[in-house]
Amino acid sequence: MSSPQLRRADRVMPDDRALQFLQRGFAGRLATIGEDGYPYCLPLLYVCMDDQVFVHTTSTRGHFRSNIDREPRVCFEVDEPDQVFDYGRFECDSGLAYASVILFGRIRVVEERDVKQRFCEMLMRKYGKPDTGRPKGFFPRLDIITVYAMTVERITGKDCALPAQQWPEVDLTRTPNAKVPD
Repeated sequence: MSSPQLRRADRVMPDDRALQFLQRGFAGRLATIGEDGYPYCLPLLYVCMDDQVFVHTTSTRGHFRSNIDREPRVCFEVDEPDQVFDYGRFECDSGLAYASVILFGRIRVVEERDVKQRFCEMLMRKYGKPDTGRPKGFFPRLDIITVYAMTVERITGKDCALPAQQWPEVDLTRTPNAKVPD
């Protein structure tokens, strides 16, 4: 598994905040490992339930499902960008205010129909429009979707707040002795 040490210790998000961020995140990216060793990443809507992350796809077998069947280790990422900001005199002295959470774990296909039903209900609670007049809790395509449950083995979170003062009020240029060419 990837190293548990984050290089930027000053940006580490405590686990409780990382879990809260994960709960309220909008969409995530789930990365698998292909048979050829290349990573494969796709954006997915998700819900957290039973201390796991649940996603779904069509039941048609494709690249994603082939990867899962061969290797259940996955990585899931959720982020929320804020603003780009200047901290120094040169264009490369720019940063991004953000928050992100990365999960490492193993994923499995959910076979239990009642769990798939509950997943769909929670998915609609999170993403659906409340007053559409459509019947609630009825999912006629339940048998033609594949639901996956990721068991989280490790979670890391990072954030970088938008600085109260930015360049030119504060000059944090990383290469202060650099000279602009004539």
